[in-house]
Order: sequence, then structure tokens, then C-alpha cells
Amino acid sequence: MTTHRLIPTRYHNVLGTFPPALTVASGDIVVTETIDANGWDKSDVKVTSGPNPMNGPIAVEGAEPGDTLKVEILDMTPIRATGWTRAALAANVVDPDFVQHLPPRDRAIWSIDRNALTTQLLDPPPWLAGLVFPLAPMIGCFGVAPALGQAISTATSAEHGGNMDYRRFGAGTTVWFPVAAPGALFFLGDCHALQGDGEIVGTGIETCFEVTVRLTVEKHTIVWPRGETAEDIFTIGNARPLDQALQHATTEMVRWLAEFHLDVTAASHLLGQAVRYDIGNVFDPAYTVACRLAKRWLPAK
Repeated sequence: MTTHRLIPTRYHNVLGTFPPALTVASGDIVVTETIDANGWDKSDVKVTSGPNPMNGPIAVEGAEPGDTLKVEILDMTPIRATGWTRAALAANVVDPDFVQHLPPRDRAIWSIDRNALTTQLLDPPPWLAGLVFPLAPMIGCFGVAPALGQAISTATSAEHGGNMDYRRFGAGTTVWFPVAAPGALFFLGDCHALQGDGEIVGTGIETCFEVTVRLTVEKHTIVWPRGETAEDIFTIGNARPLDQALQHATTEMVRWLAEFHLDVTAASHLLGQAVRYDIGNVFDPAYTVACRLAKRWLPAK
């Protein structure tokens, strides 16, 4: 196992089949610094344009279409003292007749205390003065090259991953992506210091991180991204309308439960009583739904 440091010399606003910026062996660790969703780096210098510039791609030796890329998020360290969000809810998350009451979607600046690992709004409304949130770092956009040589915008998501904005994609989480191109071609970026479910203002707290991941090729096939935390397993569906994203996520969970020797009837009973659904985002062109199940309900494989 080797640890590599990826220093980007260019960024990508689509996930696609590009020459790799780095090639690693299966099981290697990669450390890289990300920039924010609009292309500003840790020194507040604009180095490229948005949306969601990606580091990479990273090719993993031995990865072939039909395989799965296992991505272990080992660490996320904030490397900038500020982040930003929009100052109003997105128009599509409120009733149409309420949109006229929304404030302007100006940029709001948040301070990030990298020692205390907290964040608070600068120049807040009076009733928010002094309100401090703990950081909950997460990766907003990551994944692999999609099938058929497609180049898909980092503003959206599909089977390959992409801009899912699911707040459980943080340190300690393992994620699996379906490989559709030789080398898998893994991309990473758009990290958030904090974000609620749904990304309902259209951003998390957008900032810069040093991210450490371990990339491993597994010789089995999945259809949609999967993930695991200390407490849960989950599957991801990306689509619009929202019910289609839920359908993709639920179907992938049933496929996964088959690996625990549960047939569709058993999976139906288990999910019917124990499933939890989370919304990754409802702002981007494709919405994201996570189908989540506590690991305590799983039988031994």
C-alpha cells in the first residue's frame, strides 16, 4: 500500500473519460486538496470556474467495467478559514406562491474555526448572533467516469455518482461506485463544512479541504452507489422526479440484501419496518435519495 499526494494542475466540471492525473494500485491511499464549488482555493484565489470543479481523475490499476470501486473516506481536514452559502431557500423547496417572499440569494460568509472545528455566520440576523455549529465535513460531489464515454456535468448525478450532496459522505464512511470505464477514473471535489438534508439553499457551507481516501477495486457488480457508516448501510438513487430516485435506491438495497441471503419477501418485511430514507439534495437537476438500514438488523453473510 502506497500513499500518493495529488496536486491538481487542472480541474474538471464534468465526470468523464479523461487521461488520468494520477494512477494508483488497488488499495493505495490518495491525499489531495480540494477547492470550493465556484473555483476558489484555500488562499481565496480563484483558480478555475464552477460548477463544482473536480480533482482527478485518478485511475486505479485493474479496474474494469463491471467491477466496483471501494472508496474509504479516511480523513477530511478544513484548510480555509471561511466558507459561503446562499442567503435564501431555493425557490423549488417552497410553495410557488411563497417564492415572492424569499430574500435575495446573496452570498453569506461563514467563519470556520479549524481548531475548535466549529462554524458561525458572519454578519448574522440578530436572533442568530452567537449561534455556533459544529463542523460536519462531507464530500458534495465525487464518483467515477460514467458509461458509454459520457461526460456528465458536476452539477448533477446518476449511477456513476456525481453531485449527490448527501451529508453522510464524510470521514469514516465507505462508498462503492459501479465501474464503467477502464481504471474507474475517480473524481473528487465540492466539499462542505456543514450541510442540512436536501441542500435546500442550493449550497452547503462551501470551502476547501484536504481529503484522504483509500481506493480499492472489488470484483463484483453493483448498479447504484452504496455506502456504509459505523451504524448503517445505505444505497443511493439519483434521478428526477424524487420518487424515481427513491425507486433506484430501494431497488439497489434489495439487491444488496440478497447478498445477506434475504429473498425479496424477507427484504420487503425488513425494509417495511426498519428502512429510513434521507434526502441528499433537492436542488440539482437530479435529486438524491438514500435508502438507509441500521446494521443491527442485518443477518450475518
